[in-house]
Amino acid sequence: QVQLVESGGGLVQAGGSLRLSCATSGRTFSRNAMSWFRQAPGKEREFVAAINWSGGNTYYADSVKDRFTISRENTKKTMYLQMNSLKPEDTAVYYCAADSSGSMLYNPPTSSLAYDYWGQGTQVTVSS
Repeated sequence: QVQLVESGGGLVQAGGSLRLSCATSGRTFSRNAMSWFRQAPGKEREFVAAINWSGGNTYYADSVKDRFTISRENTKKTMYLQMNSLKPEDTAVYYCAADSSGSMLYNPPTSSLAYDYWGQGTQVTVSS
């Protein structure tokens, strides 16, 4: 059974940092793009960051650029999201996702429609 499991969420004050992890099991995604999305209450799920299979190319939403860093360790089957300078508007459930259809693509997709494996999400709450 393929699983993506997020961890590392929690409550933090504005200006603080958190590091999210996404551990995968059941199959390898070492040749596939992965990404982070988030969904705030009453809002649609939105793109946060994406990383290609090797970690050599990354994309970020404008709202998190220069504050968040996406990375991955294929040997550990884990992806990360380092979140610094957090703001109350970053409060959301954060989801990791994997695209099993593309192999060794340079440009990771930024649309949720491209991703077919999803985690259950981890809550991030930033207090003002």
